[in-house]
Amino acid sequence: MIVAQAEKADNFASAIKLNFGSIIAMNLGFFGIQYSFGLQQTNMTPIYSYLGANADQIPLLNLAGPMTGLIIQPIVGAMSDKTTSRFGRRRPFFLIGAIICSICLFAMPYSSSIWMAAGILWILDAGNNITMEPYRAFVSDKLPSEQHALGFLTQSFFTGLGITLANLTPGILIAAGLISIHARSGNNIPYTTYAAFFIGGIVSIGSIMYSCFTTKETPLSAQEIEKIKAEPGGVKMVFKDIAEAFKVMPPTMKKLGIVYLFNWYAMFIYWQFITLCLAKTIYNTTDAASDGFASAQLLTGTVNGGYNVVTFIVAFPLAFFARKITAQKVHLISLLFGGLCLICLPMIHNPLLLFIPIIGLGIAWASMMGTPYAMLAGSIPKAKTGIFMGILNMFIVMPMLLETITFKYIYRYLLGHKPENAILFAGILITIAGFMVLLIKRKNSPDTL
Repeated sequence: MIVAQAEKADNFASAIKLNFGSIIAMNLGFFGIQYSFGLQQTNMTPIYSYLGANADQIPLLNLAGPMTGLIIQPIVGAMSDKTTSRFGRRRPFFLIGAIICSICLFAMPYSSSIWMAAGILWILDAGNNITMEPYRAFVSDKLPSEQHALGFLTQSFFTGLGITLANLTPGILIAAGLISIHARSGNNIPYTTYAAFFIGGIVSIGSIMYSCFTTKETPLSAQEIEKIKAEPGGVKMVFKDIAEAFKVMPPTMKKLGIVYLFNWYAMFIYWQFITLCLAKTIYNTTDAASDGFASAQLLTGTVNGGYNVVTFIVAFPLAFFARKITAQKVHLISLLFGGLCLICLPMIHNPLLLFIPIIGLGIAWASMMGTPYAMLAGSIPKAKTGIFMGILNMFIVMPMLLETITFKYIYRYLLGHKPENAILFAGILITIAGFMVLLIKRKNSPDTL
Protein backbone atom coordinates (compact mmCIF):
# COMPACT_ATOMS: atom_id res chain seq x y z
CA MET A 1 0.00 0.00 0.00
CA ILE A 2 2.80 2.38 0.92
CA VAL A 3 4.72 1.63 -2.26
CA ALA A 4 1.56 2.34 -4.24
CA GLN A 5 1.21 5.63 -2.41
CA ALA A 6 4.74 6.57 -3.40
CA GLU A 7 4.09 5.58 -6.98
CA LYS A 8 0.99 7.75 -7.08
CA ALA A 9 3.04 10.60 -5.74
CA ASP A 10 5.19 10.44 -8.86
CA ASN A 11 2.16 11.65 -10.84
CA PHE A 12 2.59 15.06 -9.28
CA ALA A 13 4.42 17.59 -11.41
CA SER A 14 7.96 16.40 -12.02
CA ALA A 15 10.76 18.63 -10.88
CA ILE A 16 13.13 19.87 -13.55
CA LYS A 17 16.81 20.59 -13.14
CA LEU A 18 17.53 24.28 -12.43
CA ASN A 19 20.67 26.29 -13.04
CA PHE A 20 22.70 27.60 -10.12
CA GLY A 21 21.37 31.17 -10.44
CA SER A 22 17.77 29.96 -10.20
CA ILE A 23 18.56 27.90 -7.10
CA ILE A 24 20.13 31.00 -5.50
CA ALA A 25 17.07 33.14 -6.35
CA MET A 26 14.54 30.65 -5.01
CA ASN A 27 16.43 30.38 -1.71
CA LEU A 28 17.16 34.08 -1.16
CA GLY A 29 14.10 34.37 1.07
CA PHE A 30 15.77 31.96 3.46
CA PHE A 31 18.35 34.71 4.02
CA GLY A 32 15.64 36.94 5.51
CA ILE A 33 14.24 34.14 7.67
CA GLN A 34 17.67 33.39 9.09
CA TYR A 35 18.52 37.08 9.58
CA SER A 36 15.51 37.20 11.89
CA PHE A 37 16.57 33.96 13.54
CA GLY A 38 20.10 35.31 14.05
CA LEU A 39 18.76 38.36 15.85
CA GLN A 40 16.93 36.06 18.26
CA GLN A 41 19.98 33.84 18.82
CA THR A 42 22.23 36.69 19.86
CA ASN A 43 19.88 39.22 21.40
CA MET A 44 17.02 37.53 23.29
CA THR A 45 19.07 36.45 26.32
CA PRO A 46 20.64 39.94 26.64
CA ILE A 47 17.23 41.62 26.15
CA TYR A 48 15.74 39.48 28.91
CA SER A 49 18.77 40.25 31.09
CA TYR A 50 18.46 44.00 30.46
CA LEU A 51 14.81 43.77 31.49
CA GLY A 52 15.74 42.04 34.76
CA ALA A 53 15.52 38.28 34.07
CA ASN A 54 17.63 35.77 36.02
CA ALA A 55 19.67 33.04 34.31
CA ASP A 56 17.30 30.36 35.66
CA GLN A 57 14.41 32.01 33.78
CA ILE A 58 16.11 32.07 30.37
CA PRO A 59 15.10 28.57 29.16
CA LEU A 60 11.42 29.07 29.99
CA LEU A 61 11.40 32.54 28.43
CA ASN A 62 12.58 30.94 25.19
CA LEU A 63 9.70 28.48 25.15
CA ALA A 64 8.17 30.30 22.16
CA GLY A 65 10.53 28.78 19.60
CA PRO A 66 9.93 25.09 20.31
CA MET A 67 6.22 25.46 21.05
CA THR A 68 5.36 27.41 17.92
CA GLY A 69 7.48 25.05 15.82
CA LEU A 70 5.83 22.00 17.35
CA ILE A 71 2.32 23.30 16.71
CA ILE A 72 2.64 25.35 13.54
CA GLN A 73 5.10 23.56 11.26
CA PRO A 74 3.26 20.25 10.70
CA ILE A 75 -0.10 22.03 10.42
CA VAL A 76 1.23 24.56 7.88
CA GLY A 77 2.98 21.70 6.04
CA ALA A 78 -0.27 19.75 5.73
CA MET A 79 -2.19 22.87 4.68
CA SER A 80 0.37 23.85 2.04
CA ASP A 81 0.26 20.35 0.53
CA LYS A 82 -3.44 20.92 -0.17
CA THR A 83 -3.31 24.59 -1.14
CA THR A 84 -4.36 25.23 -4.75
CA SER A 85 -4.52 29.05 -4.84
CA ARG A 86 -3.55 30.98 -7.96
CA PHE A 87 -0.53 32.27 -5.98
CA GLY A 88 0.80 28.72 -5.50
CA ARG A 89 0.98 26.09 -2.76
CA ARG A 90 3.85 27.44 -0.68
CA ARG A 91 4.26 31.14 -1.55
CA PRO A 92 1.14 32.43 0.28
CA PHE A 93 2.62 31.10 3.51
CA PHE A 94 5.96 32.78 2.78
CA LEU A 95 4.31 36.20 2.54
CA ILE A 96 2.01 35.83 5.55
CA GLY A 97 4.90 34.72 7.75
CA ALA A 98 7.20 37.48 6.46
CA ILE A 99 4.70 40.22 7.29
CA ILE A 100 4.25 38.89 10.84
CA CYS A 101 8.03 38.60 11.33
CA SER A 102 8.74 42.13 10.13
CA ILE A 103 6.13 43.72 12.41
CA CYS A 104 7.49 41.85 15.43
CA LEU A 105 11.12 42.73 14.65
CA PHE A 106 10.22 46.41 14.63
CA ALA A 107 8.32 46.03 17.93
CA MET A 108 10.77 43.89 19.94
CA PRO A 109 13.26 46.59 21.08
CA TYR A 110 10.42 48.65 22.54
CA SER A 111 9.64 45.91 25.09
CA SER A 112 9.12 47.48 28.51
CA SER A 113 9.01 44.24 30.51
CA ILE A 114 10.20 40.64 30.38
CA TRP A 115 6.74 39.34 29.57
CA MET A 116 6.19 41.88 26.80
CA ALA A 117 9.41 40.70 25.13
CA ALA A 118 8.37 37.07 25.61
CA GLY A 119 4.93 37.77 24.11
CA ILE A 120 6.39 39.44 21.03
CA LEU A 121 8.81 36.51 20.67
CA TRP A 122 5.86 34.08 20.55
CA ILE A 123 4.33 35.98 17.65
CA LEU A 124 7.70 36.41 15.92
CA ASP A 125 8.46 32.70 16.11
CA ALA A 126 4.98 31.87 14.84
CA GLY A 127 5.68 34.02 11.77
CA ASN A 128 9.10 32.40 11.25
CA ASN A 129 7.60 28.93 11.41
CA ILE A 130 4.77 29.79 9.01
CA THR A 131 7.42 30.80 6.49
CA MET A 132 10.17 28.27 7.12
CA GLU A 133 8.35 24.94 6.81
CA PRO A 134 6.87 25.57 3.33
CA TYR A 135 10.33 26.78 2.25
CA ARG A 136 11.75 23.31 2.92
CA ALA A 137 8.94 21.74 0.90
CA PHE A 138 9.41 24.37 -1.84
CA VAL A 139 12.97 23.14 -2.51
CA SER A 140 11.85 19.52 -2.63
CA ASP A 141 8.98 20.50 -5.00
CA LYS A 142 11.16 22.43 -7.42
CA LEU A 143 14.30 20.31 -7.64
CA PRO A 144 14.92 16.75 -8.85
CA SER A 145 16.48 14.33 -6.38
CA GLU A 146 20.00 14.78 -7.77
CA GLN A 147 19.83 18.50 -6.86
CA HIS A 148 18.34 18.09 -3.37
CA ALA A 149 21.73 18.27 -1.62
CA LEU A 150 22.62 21.44 -3.54
CA GLY A 151 19.22 22.99 -2.87
CA PHE A 152 19.17 22.35 0.86
CA LEU A 153 22.81 23.25 1.36
CA THR A 154 22.13 26.49 -0.51
CA GLN A 155 19.71 27.16 2.32
CA SER A 156 22.64 26.45 4.67
CA PHE A 157 24.64 29.05 2.75
CA PHE A 158 21.92 31.66 3.27
CA THR A 159 21.51 30.54 6.87
CA GLY A 160 25.16 31.34 7.42
CA LEU A 161 25.02 34.63 5.56
CA GLY A 162 21.80 35.83 7.20
CA ILE A 163 22.81 34.97 10.75
CA THR A 164 26.31 36.36 10.16
CA LEU A 165 25.05 39.77 9.11
CA ALA A 166 22.44 39.80 11.89
CA ASN A 167 25.14 39.15 14.46
CA LEU A 168 27.71 41.56 13.05
CA THR A 169 25.34 44.49 12.44
CA PRO A 170 25.64 46.04 15.94
CA GLY A 171 29.45 45.82 15.87
CA ILE A 172 29.55 47.36 12.40
CA LEU A 173 27.35 50.26 13.52
CA ILE A 174 29.60 50.89 16.51
CA ALA A 175 32.82 50.57 14.49
CA ALA A 176 31.44 53.05 11.94
CA GLY A 177 30.75 55.53 14.75
CA LEU A 178 27.02 55.62 14.00
CA ILE A 179 25.95 54.44 17.48
CA SER A 180 27.79 54.35 20.82
CA ILE A 181 28.08 51.08 22.74
CA HIS A 182 27.05 53.01 25.86
CA ALA A 183 23.87 54.51 24.37
CA ARG A 184 20.73 52.91 25.82
CA SER A 185 17.01 53.65 25.85
CA GLY A 186 14.82 54.00 28.91
CA ASN A 187 14.21 50.23 29.02
CA ASN A 188 18.00 49.63 29.31
CA ILE A 189 18.21 48.08 25.80
CA PRO A 190 21.17 49.43 23.72
CA TYR A 191 20.33 51.48 20.65
CA THR A 192 22.48 49.08 18.62
CA THR A 193 19.83 46.44 19.32
CA TYR A 194 17.11 48.78 18.07
CA ALA A 195 19.01 49.36 14.83
CA ALA A 196 19.71 45.66 14.25
CA PHE A 197 16.04 44.71 14.68
CA PHE A 198 14.85 47.53 12.40
CA ILE A 199 17.26 46.39 9.67
CA GLY A 200 16.06 42.81 10.23
CA GLY A 201 12.45 43.83 9.67
CA ILE A 202 13.32 45.26 6.26
CA VAL A 203 15.58 42.38 5.24
CA SER A 204 13.04 39.74 6.27
CA ILE A 205 10.18 40.85 4.09
CA GLY A 206 12.37 42.19 1.28
CA SER A 207 14.28 38.96 0.59
CA ILE A 208 11.17 36.76 0.81
CA MET A 209 9.27 38.99 -1.61
CA TYR A 210 12.22 38.80 -4.02
CA SER A 211 12.08 34.99 -4.04
CA CYS A 212 8.30 35.04 -4.47
CA PHE A 213 8.45 37.37 -7.47
CA THR A 214 11.41 35.72 -9.21
CA THR A 215 10.62 32.04 -8.67
CA LYS A 216 7.38 30.45 -9.78
CA GLU A 217 6.16 27.24 -8.26
CA THR A 218 5.80 24.18 -10.46
CA PRO A 219 2.09 24.34 -11.41
CA LEU A 220 -0.16 21.44 -10.59
CA SER A 221 -2.10 19.85 -13.43
CA ALA A 222 -5.88 20.02 -13.58
CA GLN A 223 -6.05 16.37 -12.53
CA GLU A 224 -3.81 16.99 -9.52
CA ILE A 225 -5.89 19.98 -8.43
CA GLU A 226 -9.07 17.98 -8.86
CA LYS A 227 -7.62 15.18 -6.75
CA ILE A 228 -6.67 17.59 -3.94
CA LYS A 229 -10.09 19.25 -3.99
CA ALA A 230 -11.81 15.88 -3.90
CA GLU A 231 -10.09 15.02 -0.63
CA PRO A 232 -11.93 15.97 2.59
CA GLY A 233 -10.84 19.30 4.00
CA GLY A 234 -11.05 21.07 7.32
CA VAL A 235 -9.02 21.09 10.50
CA LYS A 236 -9.93 17.50 11.34
CA MET A 237 -8.43 16.22 8.09
CA VAL A 238 -5.23 18.21 8.64
CA PHE A 239 -4.65 16.39 11.91
CA LYS A 240 -5.67 13.08 10.34
CA ASP A 241 -3.10 13.57 7.56
CA ILE A 242 -0.42 14.31 10.15
CA ALA A 243 -1.33 11.20 12.11
CA GLU A 244 -1.24 9.06 8.94
CA ALA A 245 2.18 10.47 8.06
CA PHE A 246 3.51 9.40 11.46
CA LYS A 247 2.34 5.85 10.75
CA VAL A 248 4.26 5.60 7.45
CA MET A 249 7.32 7.57 8.55
CA PRO A 250 10.51 6.45 6.72
CA PRO A 251 13.13 4.64 8.84
CA THR A 252 15.64 7.36 7.90
CA MET A 253 13.39 9.95 9.49
CA LYS A 254 12.92 7.97 12.71
CA LYS A 255 16.67 7.64 13.17
CA LEU A 256 17.24 11.30 12.34
CA GLY A 257 14.88 12.02 15.24
CA ILE A 258 17.40 10.40 17.62
CA VAL A 259 20.24 12.50 16.18
CA TYR A 260 18.10 15.62 16.47
CA LEU A 261 17.31 14.92 20.13
CA PHE A 262 20.95 15.47 21.06
CA ASN A 263 22.11 18.16 18.63
CA TRP A 264 19.07 20.48 18.91
CA TYR A 265 18.90 20.21 22.71
CA ALA A 266 22.54 21.26 22.61
CA MET A 267 22.07 24.17 20.19
CA PHE A 268 19.27 25.63 22.30
CA ILE A 269 21.58 25.56 25.33
CA TYR A 270 24.30 27.24 23.29
CA TRP A 271 22.12 30.11 22.08
CA GLN A 272 20.74 30.75 25.55
CA PHE A 273 24.01 30.66 27.48
CA ILE A 274 26.78 31.78 25.11
CA THR A 275 26.58 35.45 26.15
CA LEU A 276 26.56 34.51 29.85
CA CYS A 277 29.52 32.17 29.25
CA LEU A 278 31.61 34.77 27.41
CA ALA A 279 30.80 37.40 30.02
CA LYS A 280 32.22 35.05 32.65
CA THR A 281 35.17 33.50 30.80
CA ILE A 282 36.35 36.52 28.80
CA TYR A 283 35.18 39.57 30.80
CA ASN A 284 34.86 37.99 34.26
CA THR A 285 31.44 39.52 34.97
CA THR A 286 27.87 38.42 35.61
CA ASP A 287 26.46 41.96 35.94
CA ALA A 288 24.04 42.69 33.07
CA ALA A 289 24.41 46.46 33.69
CA SER A 290 28.20 46.42 33.23
CA ASP A 291 30.14 47.42 30.13
CA GLY A 292 31.75 43.98 30.25
CA PHE A 293 28.36 42.31 29.77
CA ALA A 294 27.56 44.65 26.85
CA SER A 295 30.94 43.75 25.37
CA ALA A 296 30.09 40.05 25.82
CA GLN A 297 26.89 40.61 23.84
CA LEU A 298 28.91 42.14 21.01
CA LEU A 299 31.45 39.32 21.23
CA THR A 300 28.56 36.84 21.01
CA GLY A 301 27.59 38.56 17.78
CA THR A 302 31.14 38.14 16.52
CA VAL A 303 31.28 34.45 17.52
CA ASN A 304 27.86 33.66 16.10
CA GLY A 305 28.61 35.70 13.02
CA GLY A 306 31.96 33.93 12.71
CA TYR A 307 30.57 30.42 12.80
CA ASN A 308 27.95 31.42 10.28
CA VAL A 309 30.67 32.82 8.00
CA VAL A 310 32.18 29.34 8.14
CA THR A 311 28.72 27.91 7.43
CA PHE A 312 28.20 29.77 4.16
CA ILE A 313 31.82 29.12 3.12
CA VAL A 314 31.56 25.35 3.62
CA ALA A 315 27.93 24.85 2.52
CA PHE A 316 28.73 24.18 -1.14
CA PRO A 317 31.83 22.05 -0.41
CA LEU A 318 29.65 19.95 1.90
CA ALA A 319 27.20 19.49 -0.98
CA PHE A 320 30.11 18.27 -3.12
CA PHE A 321 31.29 15.81 -0.48
CA ALA A 322 27.72 14.62 0.13
CA ARG A 323 27.65 13.45 -3.51
CA LYS A 324 31.09 11.85 -3.21
CA ILE A 325 31.04 10.12 0.18
CA THR A 326 27.28 10.24 1.07
CA ALA A 327 25.38 12.76 3.15
CA GLN A 328 25.48 10.41 6.15
CA LYS A 329 29.29 10.47 6.38
CA VAL A 330 29.35 14.24 5.90
CA HIS A 331 26.91 14.69 8.78
CA LEU A 332 28.81 12.26 11.01
CA ILE A 333 32.17 14.03 10.55
CA SER A 334 30.65 17.51 10.83
CA LEU A 335 28.87 16.84 14.12
CA LEU A 336 31.86 15.12 15.73
CA PHE A 337 34.19 17.96 14.79
CA GLY A 338 31.69 20.63 15.87
CA GLY A 339 31.00 18.98 19.22
CA LEU A 340 34.67 18.63 20.10
CA CYS A 341 35.40 22.25 19.16
CA LEU A 342 32.46 23.50 21.24
CA ILE A 343 33.81 21.58 24.25
CA CYS A 344 36.94 23.76 23.95
CA LEU A 345 35.03 27.07 24.07
CA PRO A 346 34.66 27.47 27.88
CA MET A 347 38.39 26.78 28.29
CA ILE A 348 39.31 29.83 26.19
CA HIS A 349 40.02 33.13 27.96
CA ASN A 350 41.60 35.00 25.06
CA PRO A 351 38.96 36.13 22.52
CA LEU A 352 41.47 35.70 19.67
CA LEU A 353 41.45 31.93 20.25
CA LEU A 354 37.69 31.68 19.77
CA PHE A 355 38.35 30.93 16.10
CA ILE A 356 38.75 27.26 17.12
CA PRO A 357 35.14 26.69 18.23
CA ILE A 358 33.95 29.09 15.53
CA ILE A 359 35.31 26.81 12.77
CA GLY A 360 33.99 23.60 14.26
CA LEU A 361 30.57 24.95 15.11
CA GLY A 362 30.26 26.53 11.66
CA ILE A 363 30.87 23.22 9.91
CA ALA A 364 28.43 21.40 12.20
CA TRP A 365 25.78 24.11 11.75
CA ALA A 366 26.10 23.99 7.94
CA SER A 367 25.49 20.25 8.01
CA MET A 368 22.59 20.51 10.50
CA MET A 369 20.79 23.02 8.31
CA GLY A 370 21.07 21.11 5.05
CA THR A 371 22.35 17.54 5.12
CA PRO A 372 19.45 15.87 7.02
CA TYR A 373 16.93 17.31 4.56
CA ALA A 374 18.97 15.97 1.64
CA MET A 375 19.11 12.58 3.38
CA LEU A 376 15.34 12.55 3.81
CA ALA A 377 14.04 14.19 0.62
CA GLY A 378 14.42 11.12 -1.61
CA SER A 379 12.62 8.90 0.89
CA ILE A 380 9.23 10.64 1.02
CA PRO A 381 6.37 10.91 -1.52
CA LYS A 382 6.23 14.31 -3.21
CA ALA A 383 2.51 14.71 -2.54
CA LYS A 384 3.22 14.66 1.20
CA THR A 385 6.44 16.68 1.26
CA GLY A 386 4.98 19.49 3.35
CA ILE A 387 3.71 17.16 6.08
CA PHE A 388 6.95 15.18 6.34
CA MET A 389 9.13 18.31 6.37
CA GLY A 390 6.86 19.69 9.09
CA ILE A 391 7.23 16.51 11.13
CA LEU A 392 11.02 16.60 10.69
CA ASN A 393 10.98 20.12 12.06
CA MET A 394 8.93 18.84 15.01
CA PHE A 395 11.98 16.71 15.75
CA ILE A 396 13.92 19.97 16.01
CA VAL A 397 11.54 21.73 18.35
CA MET A 398 10.70 18.80 20.64
CA PRO A 399 14.29 18.67 22.01
CA MET A 400 14.12 22.45 22.42
CA LEU A 401 10.85 22.11 24.31
CA LEU A 402 12.41 19.41 26.46
CA GLU A 403 15.35 21.74 27.14
CA THR A 404 13.12 24.57 28.32
CA ILE A 405 11.47 22.22 30.83
CA THR A 406 14.45 20.21 32.05
CA PHE A 407 17.61 22.25 31.64
CA LYS A 408 16.79 24.58 34.53
CA TYR A 409 17.36 21.66 36.89
CA ILE A 410 20.42 20.34 35.06
CA TYR A 411 21.93 23.84 35.15
CA ARG A 412 21.21 24.28 38.85
CA TYR A 413 22.03 20.84 40.26
CA LEU A 414 24.42 19.17 37.79
CA LEU A 415 26.32 22.09 36.25
CA GLY A 416 26.71 24.18 39.38
CA HIS A 417 24.83 27.20 38.03
CA LYS A 418 27.85 27.98 35.81
CA PRO A 419 27.24 29.13 32.19
CA GLU A 420 30.62 27.81 31.08
CA ASN A 421 29.55 24.31 32.15
CA ALA A 422 26.35 24.72 30.12
CA ILE A 423 28.39 25.29 26.93
CA LEU A 424 30.63 22.32 27.76
CA PHE A 425 27.52 20.16 28.21
CA ALA A 426 26.20 21.32 24.83
CA GLY A 427 29.45 20.28 23.15
CA ILE A 428 29.22 16.80 24.65
CA LEU A 429 25.63 16.40 23.38
CA ILE A 430 26.59 17.39 19.80
CA THR A 431 29.43 14.85 19.89
CA ILE A 432 26.94 12.15 20.97
CA ALA A 433 24.65 13.24 18.10
CA GLY A 434 27.51 12.59 15.69
CA PHE A 435 27.83 9.00 16.86
CA MET A 436 24.05 8.56 16.56
CA VAL A 437 24.34 9.24 12.80
CA LEU A 438 25.90 5.78 12.54
CA LEU A 439 22.42 4.35 13.17
CA ILE A 440 21.15 5.68 9.83
CA LYS A 441 21.25 3.39 6.82
CA ARG A 442 19.61 5.45 4.09
CA LYS A 443 18.05 4.13 0.91
CA ASN A 444 17.19 6.76 -1.65
CA SER A 445 13.86 5.28 -2.66
CA PRO A 446 10.22 5.75 -1.72
CA ASP A 447 10.14 1.98 -1.23
CA THR A 448 11.80 2.54 2.14
CA LEU A 449 8.45 3.80 3.39
